[in-house]
Amino acid sequence: MLTWISENIGTIIICAVLVAIVAAIIVNMVKKKRRGQSMVCNCGNCKACPMSGSCHKQ
Repeated sequence: MLTWISENIGTIIICAVLVAIVAAIIVNMVKKKRRGQSMVCNCGNCKACPMSGSCHKQ
């Protein structure tokens, strides 16, 4: 078992980093959703945004 881990340590580290990045992106998306921010609109000027009708329901 230790031999397999030592032979594949590079792959294991890269996979762990990728999993951490994906988890951070998902956590960020969930936080934005809870705050009521849109996932598609980050422009800050929603009146001028062509997507304002679909991402901010009145």
